[in-house]
Amino acid sequence: MINITLPDGSVKTFNEGVTPMDVARDISEGLARNVISAKFNDQIVETVTPLNQDGSLTLYTWRDDLGKKAFWHSSSHVVAQAIEELYPGVKLTIGPAIENGFYYDIDFGEHSISEKDFPMIEKRAIEIARGKHPYKMREVSKEDALNYYKKQDNEYKVELISNLEDGTITFCDHDSFTDLCRGGHIPNTGYIKALKLLSVAGAYWRGDEKNPQLTRVYGISFPKQKELTEYLELLEEAKKRDHRKLGRELELFTFSQKVGQGLPLWLPKGAALRERLEQFLKKAQKKAGYEMVISPHIGQKELYVTSGHYAKYGEDSFQPIHTPKEDEEFLLKPMNCPHHCEIYNAKPFSYRELPKRYAEFGTVYRYEQSGELHGLTRVRGFTQDDAHIFCTQEQLDQEFKNVIDLSLYVLGSLGFDNFTAQVSVRDLDKPEKYIGSVDNWEKAEQAIINAAEEKGLDFKVEAGEAAFYGPKLDFMVKDALGRNWQLGTIQVDYNLPERFELTYKGSDNELHRPVMIHRAPFGSMERFIALLLEHTGGNFPLWLTPDQAIILPVSEKHEKYAEKVSKSLENNEIRALIDARNETVGKKIREAEMNKIPFMLIVGESEEEKGTISVRRHGGEDLGSISIDEFTDLVETEINSTLKTF
Repeated sequence: MINITLPDGSVKTFNEGVTPMDVARDISEGLARNVISAKFNDQIVETVTPLNQDGSLTLYTWRDDLGKKAFWHSSSHVVAQAIEELYPGVKLTIGPAIENGFYYDIDFGEHSISEKDFPMIEKRAIEIARGKHPYKMREVSKEDALNYYKKQDNEYKVELISNLEDGTITFCDHDSFTDLCRGGHIPNTGYIKALKLLSVAGAYWRGDEKNPQLTRVYGISFPKQKELTEYLELLEEAKKRDHRKLGRELELFTFSQKVGQGLPLWLPKGAALRERLEQFLKKAQKKAGYEMVISPHIGQKELYVTSGHYAKYGEDSFQPIHTPKEDEEFLLKPMNCPHHCEIYNAKPFSYRELPKRYAEFGTVYRYEQSGELHGLTRVRGFTQDDAHIFCTQEQLDQEFKNVIDLSLYVLGSLGFDNFTAQVSVRDLDKPEKYIGSVDNWEKAEQAIINAAEEKGLDFKVEAGEAAFYGPKLDFMVKDALGRNWQLGTIQVDYNLPERFELTYKGSDNELHRPVMIHRAPFGSMERFIALLLEHTGGNFPLWLTPDQAIILPVSEKHEKYAEKVSKSLENNEIRALIDARNETVGKKIREAEMNKIPFMLIVGESEEEKGTISVRRHGGEDLGSISIDEFTDLVETEINSTLKTF
């Protein structure tokens, strides 16, 4: 007999060889109908895997992330089988599950594929799925595995198997299909009721540009057709909200091949938007005791060698800048923190002067691969709303909680109300990924967990997600489309103060090491604005939007009154512009709607006589004819309802 421990801590006894599905059935038939994957002693297993020792078992359904992962990985096998049948001679490589769906990288050889071929592949994949073929894992010797794929002339699988140890190699079979696979599948193909191929792209084998280019086929699948329909509707809405599309339509930013890939150019409206975001945060930071600093866009290579960034990120940075002086090298700044350490080092500090809170909107540069670039969310030059707090050990807890308060204020003021927190700690099995002593890491991790608990945050702990120099707290925000994004980060760092030999004089008149907190509520201006665009669909909060109102004179003779209204609004700090073009009011309204302008103020003969404006909201709501003072009060009230005082 063996003892199986369930997630709620209860222990059940079963005969040796019991399967996860047997355990599910023992709990309830309803659970057994829904279980699609399992984890035993931290290893993903099949629902039919015999369990032969005591251990902890977790059962997954479609509602669980790991359940979806097994579902989508299993679906990639079905799609691979369909493609192999329809395009004889193709060479399969890998087909993992991803955040939403799966992909399979394939060498199509003499064949070619495009989106017009998707319906044919989908039809065959669903036919295979309806066969309810069970997924069966089997161990294979290294010799047999190599021979199997050598006969297929598949050098990709041969390369993968060559790097595996004998005794660890498994194949997965279903129907007439076999694939090299570690495992993690649903019970049978019949669970897949709906499947859609989404796109096709190029991808280098193992991500190396020196290797052959493969074809990556992306897809997604669901246990119900209704869920696929809802997902595709969500995708259509996401296309409408794509920040690249909205940024172009609202004239916020652009890119130029002559300037360079991944280097955004901010247009006047976008620059004004950024400026308002900066001033919003600067105002809150000033109240929180931050001091603004400015550091250069480059630094000597030695600066980043000292900080450890060169060893960790050197390959992702731009190549060193060589000066006329022999052996002198500079780098484009990949991080602001080394510069801030040197600012702290500019003078000695006493414990009475701490904490020091240095803030900067600092632009940094990282050489992202061209295939990874994506609008504003992945760029090569971006501005971080960076700050670094240097404090004593005794001040750490309160300072960290203060930063949490500031981060929550930023998210709330911009409509990101649905979020959780993630405490990212070390991967204890990979100590080589991190710098600094174990003692410092333990203190830093515990400080973050304590602060998150005291602030009542809904958080989870994720191992292996820490920065190389310290653990962190990330805010994971759910947007209007239900997508999760990491926005804002706070990190505790004992390591950089040691590497830069930072000190302060304590009450005992001895020198001590300060603790360093890294924080960026926005993360980067570029990525934050991209996510804000997609979250709001371009309908920014009223306090932030580039143009709060547009004045639409009915005819040329009403333009002077329009200018009078504009001046009055300007005196009340309301951003308004006049559309004096020789177009109909109807056309002007339609274009103002497309440009997401919150208020349309129509002025004609009646309004001029009464000294009023006819107000129409974006979206079509007619507020009628009101005075300019009433409109000013309306705008002020709406702004105050979202933009709280920090």
